[in-house]
Amino acid sequence: MRLASFITKTGKSFGLVTDDGVIDLGRRLRPRFNDIKSLLAADGLARARDFADSAPDHALDDLIFLPTIESPGKIFCVGMNYAEKRKEFGETSAAPTLFIRFPDSQTGHRRPVLKPRLSDEFDYEGELAVIIGTGGAAIEPGHALSHVGGYSCYMDGSVRDWQHSWFTAGKNWRQTGAFGPWLVTADEIPDPHVLTLRTYLNGVTVQNDSTANMVHRIPNLIAYISTFSALSPGDVIITGSPGGVGKKRNPPLFLKEGDVVEVEIERIGRLENVVLRDAAVA
Repeated sequence: MRLASFITKTGKSFGLVTDDGVIDLGRRLRPRFNDIKSLLAADGLARARDFADSAPDHALDDLIFLPTIESPGKIFCVGMNYAEKRKEFGETSAAPTLFIRFPDSQTGHRRPVLKPRLSDEFDYEGELAVIIGTGGAAIEPGHALSHVGGYSCYMDGSVRDWQHSWFTAGKNWRQTGAFGPWLVTADEIPDPHVLTLRTYLNGVTVQNDSTANMVHRIPNLIAYISTFSALSPGDVIITGSPGGVGKKRNPPLFLKEGDVVEVEIERIGRLENVVLRDAAVA
């Protein structure tokens, strides 16, 4: 099942994506469920499936997409989690590298990502996003995947010249993280470590790897994070980017206004965004 968050002429909603269009679940399930996050929190995926045979209410092209989870309580980002990426950056630490992205730094599918005016090093990073469905603390690795509600694509845009000695300042400029196009429920991806992940820049492949090459696998990441921070439904773990980022190319390849960046993950979909200059930041 594919679930998307979006805006229509009547306001924000969420729905079930089919090959023929989108079934508006907000129209059918409010006020009990207002968004995907509340649906996950109330264990409501089965209720959503009840409408799978309904006639679509919207065409995909008529929607303004929101981030898959518009307001996660927490967004944990994992750095240096693919073998090739670690080689590129000379990473040797055995512990997971973690940093935080804030919800207001996100945008949705087919919406602009914004290149900050104060940066000349805005970089692409295609990643698999894990959306927590069932919360918990001190989760054991063997049970961790049962806490996953679904998966999505993420373009974790990096403002490299603002990362300095750590990542937070380079990861939280507005509309630099794209999240979508939708959530694919975990039952459709029983093994998240067999997925091909590709990033395209203006139609050219710039990253091409498999989630099999993650150094720290998803069950271990969930266990590690939940040891110090309880996870809640709708929380997001962005699991790291493969090698091939623009910063380590010769010459470097950074995003510029008008570029189109796409993140495609097998069995999930293809997230697409155009790069615009952020005119709101002096």
